[in-house]
Amino acid sequence: MKIKKIMIKSLKSVLDDTVKKVEAIERGEKLKPVKGPEVYFTSFEALRKVLTPKRLGLLHIIKMKKPSSINELARMAKRDVKNVADDVKYLEQVGLIEKKETAKRTAPVVTYDKLFFEMAV
Repeated sequence: MKIKKIMIKSLKSVLDDTVKKVEAIERGEKLKPVKGPEVYFTSFEALRKVLTPKRLGLLHIIKMKKPSSINELARMAKRDVKNVADDVKYLEQVGLIEKKETAKRTAPVVTYDKLFFEMAV
């Protein structure tokens, strides 16, 4: 089962982690591999803006029904094609969807089975 990890971290925390990793690489240390793909948000509010009920519905349809195009996805979701295309583009930008290009179509693809949320308190 493939899991995509969604984490909420402050921008400062992400940058601090990056600096530590770069410094470790410069010292010649080996880094521990990441346990699967991760997506970071700076706040719970930012996460809520991305994972709206309609976008979560699109993720589910893509995973379960595997539409061959954005138009087919829009028909399955019973939504306007332009709005679905905008949502797919946004979900791709944040790393929750991939696009598979063919000669005539662009198919959205979800490459994981579950989303795992982690947030420090």
